[in-house]
Amino acid sequence: MDVLRAGVLIMANHPLPTYVVRRTDERPAGDLAWDGPPWARAEALAVEHFHPASSGHRPRVQAKMLYDDEGVYGLFRVEDRYVVCRHVGFQAHVYKDSCVEFFVRPKPDQGYMNFEMNCGGSLLSFFIADWTRKENPVDPLDEFADRTIMTPEIGSRVTIFHSLPARVEPEIEEDVTWCLEFHIPFSVFEHYLGPLGDVAGQEWRANFNKCADESSHPHWAAWSPIGEELNLHQPDKFGVIRFE
Repeated sequence: MDVLRAGVLIMANHPLPTYVVRRTDERPAGDLAWDGPPWARAEALAVEHFHPASSGHRPRVQAKMLYDDEGVYGLFRVEDRYVVCRHVGFQAHVYKDSCVEFFVRPKPDQGYMNFEMNCGGSLLSFFIADWTRKENPVDPLDEFADRTIMTPEIGSRVTIFHSLPARVEPEIEEDVTWCLEFHIPFSVFEHYLGPLGDVAGQEWRANFNKCADESSHPHWAAWSPIGEELNLHQPDKFGVIRFE
């Protein structure tokens, strides 16, 4: 029998973590209010599976999601140290900074999208149809066999709110809690995937990640475990998000 625990559906015949995305009639205000309306009715999930290659720093990372007729909303809360943000602007190498990520595959027969957002609110995003890695790519952003870089026009539809400045340098070594909230309209997904239809009741594959490749204490964590390979781009290991 399936059991609902703190908003996470533990499925008797399903080994993957599953999160229930609640529907909201109140659009989040972008005020990063973790327990405020409408976020209070969204349960939290934990991004707690750290890859062994990580340093000893293990930030506490939680995330919530909501949706309405227009799109999906996400909120990350990170209790962190050694926070740095050097890469500023759309499609910058944000994963090198203190960064959170939402990887999502709405349709099982198509590719997935990565929304990588550093603590300063800069976004890196592709549509990845074939995630086979190229050998020795000149640019690490060109490492996949088939990927389409999101254009500035499409990227402008994604809204990001963040509690830290756009640039954080020198690194914040002491304890600091930072939040990041995002809104992705369904039109962004449909640009690459075609019509989604009514998402109520749909199940998408997704993962929530935390990384900081070039901080003094690099680490890589995921909601749904990625296994032994240090590679967050493994859609076969994504968990499930189920729309209420």
